[in-house]
Amino acid sequence: MDYDAIIFDNDGVLVTPTDRRLWHRASQLAFHDLGVTDVADTHLDRLDGYSLSGLVRTCERYGVNSDEFWQRREAHAARAQRHEIRAGRKHAYDDVDILQGIDPSVGIVSNNQQETIDFLVDHFGFDDAVETQYGREPSLDGLVRMKPNSHYLHRAIRDPDATNPLYVGDSGVDMAAAADLGIDSAFVRRPHRTNYDPRPTATYELSSLADLRTVCRTVVA
Repeated sequence: MDYDAIIFDNDGVLVTPTDRRLWHRASQLAFHDLGVTDVADTHLDRLDGYSLSGLVRTCERYGVNSDEFWQRREAHAARAQRHEIRAGRKHAYDDVDILQGIDPSVGIVSNNQQETIDFLVDHFGFDDAVETQYGREPSLDGLVRMKPNSHYLHRAIRDPDATNPLYVGDSGVDMAAAADLGIDSAFVRRPHRTNYDPRPTATYELSSLADLRTVCRTVVA
């Protein structure tokens, strides 16, 4: 296929996933900022589900404002991820050099924070290849717009006026966002996805980003 844009998920596709313990710690710190020092693990797990109703219920239980909590949580999470990236514990995959050989427009759409995406694009030198990049805003609106919502993916397609884009991800929510817009998708089976089957199914399955050469004639590297 001659795709006129290739858009990538970030975590688990371009860079390694974030340690889940970091998300728990970010939530704990946000609660601590607001005077809550003892939060049950089950409630921290609920926040990892990124459900607005779950977030609101949890904040109500502990008597904190959900908007303020979420902004603080996002700030702590972004700060911690910058530390992990600088320390080399969150790193780019070996095959990301293919970004430099993609002829059509290249974009990133992630459920991670916009602040984090902007940092890692600069840190790993993706800015030479990436034309548009979207992560979630540090607000409840940003939470609601996370995939499988196709809001940010639609914006990344609209930026270069693409008419035949391909979205590359590693999860069912990535495939669902692509399906919602009626575009092709590619599932990359990283080591953390060995026994994972995305739903809906992807148009293609890749063992490496290098496999994009076999599905897209405009990948020239």
